[in-house]
Amino acid sequence: MITYAPVQHDPAAIAKYVALFAACFPGADKYNHAYLTWLYQDNPDGAVIGFDAWDGDVLAAHYVTIPAMAKIGGEVVRVALSLNTATHPNYQGKGLFTKLAEMTYDAARDMGIDAVYGVANANSTPGFIRKLGFQLVEPLKAQIGIGGVLRSPSDKDAGQFERVHSAASLKWRCANPENPIYARGNEKTLEFFAPSVKPWLPAYAEIPRVDGNQLELNPPPMMQPLRLFMGLVPHNVPRGGAYFEIPNRLKPSPLNFIYRSLSGRVPKLEPGSVAFSFLDFDAY
Repeated sequence: MITYAPVQHDPAAIAKYVALFAACFPGADKYNHAYLTWLYQDNPDGAVIGFDAWDGDVLAAHYVTIPAMAKIGGEVVRVALSLNTATHPNYQGKGLFTKLAEMTYDAARDMGIDAVYGVANANSTPGFIRKLGFQLVEPLKAQIGIGGVLRSPSDKDAGQFERVHSAASLKWRCANPENPIYARGNEKTLEFFAPSVKPWLPAYAEIPRVDGNQLELNPPPMMQPLRLFMGLVPHNVPRGGAYFEIPNRLKPSPLNFIYRSLSGRVPKLEPGSVAFSFLDFDAY
């Protein structure tokens, strides 16, 4: 008989999640104890929200979101980022992921979470849309270029959705034990660089430098002229630098920004209304 319980983040629970991920994704060593502890427990915006499915003492399936802050429709609210999902090979095809996801969203709503968002690949997007009521807002841009992405990072709040980062959340995000992020800045802008698929092509993001997100900087050891931007810029925001779209045939897997309102405050987002970068999800 399958039973359900909220996700935990103590060392014993983390060890069981590590084992489940190893069974589901052989060779994916990212899901180790240090990484899951950082992700599930240390997030200053709140501990992980999710549910597990158990068959007796066997962990059959697991799904989580992590809390964050975002500005939606001009108002700063609590949101959740849809992240890790895993179903043991012996329990696949039984609808456990859908059950865990709906339980997670109900719990998140009860905790004051206004919306859940995520990034889904081509294989997983249809399930989120058909079974869980997500909106496919638009595909992420994958661009290579030089210079800043925005003419002025303070303009990026012109859309309907953007993440809001505090100093604590930025420090935590940069401390990813599997892929530390470098930061540099000036009086107006914070710039972030993360190792990506190519050593000569760091992932890049930028945000305004404001009183609430002052950060102890950690400049990258070497600056490369080319940068990878993976994200979204609202249509009415002036672009900076010089960036060119990567052809679809060269992308490992096109990624989609998906969204579901839990409170009904902003039931849908318009394409071209989202400000988003690698800082806002778990690509790097």
